Amino acid sequence: MHHHLPERVRRRLRSLAALELLNIPLQAFVWFGLLGLPPSPANLTGFGAFALLLVQGAAYWTAKLRQLESGRAALPGAGAFALCSRANPPVLLAAVLFTGWSAFDAPGAAAFPGLGFALFAVLEHVNYFRTQLSYDNGADLRRLFAGGLRRSHLAADLERHRAARGR
Repeated sequence: MHHHLPERVRRRLRSLAALELLNIPLQAFVWFGLLGLPPSPANLTGFGAFALLLVQGAAYWTAKLRQLESGRAALPGAGAFALCSRANPPVLLAAVLFTGWSAFDAPGAAAFPGLGFALFAVLEHVNYFRTQLSYDNGADLRRLFAGGLRRSHLAADLERHRAARGR
């Protein structure tokens, strides 16, 4: 069954997914290629955490598009996203601790950018799995100014998933 989904919504979700994935090689090229950031363990760890969250974001927007196109109540892959929601915090904590220790131990270009990437990955996790932090269109900005920060779309989908499973 194929439900009518406005083309602008379809384009928006495809664009969000594609931009998340495009950002991985683009950011790698800019930071490691153009700017010559050393591919140190700290920088690669932080970048890896950042890339992991971008892949999860792209997967979410793709799943959301499939859900809306099909008219299904359940988000495809909701169980995998629930697993990511639980697995990300210890992975991100390890990345922040390692890159933070590296920046403390040997301050400079071999560690500070990696710590920055790791911290950005934490913000991406919050943005996707907890509270929406990214406001890039008029409707989102109006909601932000009218009611403050809101729960993320994925957090709401995961709550519906938990409720449907009887938890």
